[in-house]
Amino acid sequence: MDGNVHIYKARLMAKGYTQTPGIDYEETFSPVADIRAIRILIAIAAYYDYEICQMDVKTAFLNGYLNEEVYMEQPEGFVNPKYPNRVCKLKRSIYRLKQASRQWNKRFDDEIKKFGFTQNRDEPCVYLKADGSNITFLILYIDDILIMRNIIPMLQSVKTYLGKCFAMKDPGEVAYIFGIKIYRDRSRRLIGLCQSAYIEKILKRYCMENSKRGSIPMQEKIKLSKSQGASTPAELKRMQNVPYASANPGDIHWTTVKNIPKYLRNTKDMFLVYEGDIKRELRVSCYTDVGYLTDADDLTSQTRYVFVLNGGDEVVWVRKFISGLGVVTTIEEPISMYCDNTRAIAIANESEITKGARHFCAKVHYL
Repeated sequence: MDGNVHIYKARLMAKGYTQTPGIDYEETFSPVADIRAIRILIAIAAYYDYEICQMDVKTAFLNGYLNEEVYMEQPEGFVNPKYPNRVCKLKRSIYRLKQASRQWNKRFDDEIKKFGFTQNRDEPCVYLKADGSNITFLILYIDDILIMRNIIPMLQSVKTYLGKCFAMKDPGEVAYIFGIKIYRDRSRRLIGLCQSAYIEKILKRYCMENSKRGSIPMQEKIKLSKSQGASTPAELKRMQNVPYASANPGDIHWTTVKNIPKYLRNTKDMFLVYEGDIKRELRVSCYTDVGYLTDADDLTSQTRYVFVLNGGDEVVWVRKFISGLGVVTTIEEPISMYCDNTRAIAIANESEITKGARHFCAKVHYL
């Protein structure tokens, strides 16, 4: 939660690596809540000033029912001396079984739907329950649960029901969510997310907790290209410890990567803040920081490719997900996508096109 050890545990685990597909397990996939969905719901909670409570399921994977017959050896140190050659038949799932997470998720899904919750069509770990104009949202992230509601008694009824279904821990109002610190100012309808504990852990891991502080995550006006890659075997070996620069890195890539934790150290206490201004209509907008023909090696448009692959997909997913929540009335309206490339905006607004523009140049060379 906050980066510190709070409790030590010892668990009985299965040797899942000995399982055989089609015999003692079938499907293994289990969904988890998308961080995008979590952020959207936190933004909605800030706008409507919802209560946000957290619950943890104790030994969640032990709650799953098994569809197959699964046997395991008696645990070392707990072998029955009368029957040393006997094996155990599992009545329920346990940790390290390949299907453990899937069976837990199916069990939770069945139980929460019995209480009147419906599953979001586009985000299977987000549930909602409507009661007139009041809506309860529930997010499941493996064994962590977030519940959002504007009426405390109804929220408490959900917690009571879950407590009857599973062994639960009830920390109360949310303080941490998946390692992210939550700050709230209810009077101003503000919710802030901060990852200072996680950043400190990363800095310590790479021995950079006392490094210089950086003001920007990347050197200003720096251009990276293949020609700047490692030129000697010794240089390549030194750089290969950095995963995202290991293809063919050089000193400038290494220096660039080191700027990232320096920048994080300087900004670790900054927040991502969601504001609930009831004077403004709740709506969805999209912004893109455009770089056109910016690849130093072949003059391609990285941002354009990213947009083509993900930009439209993001808008479609957001629209479908939020539409299923039923709390943003403007979601059926067109989603505005804002661009900060002044030349692209000028070409869109003006009838005359300058042939020297990169946007025009790319089309000519393509033809």
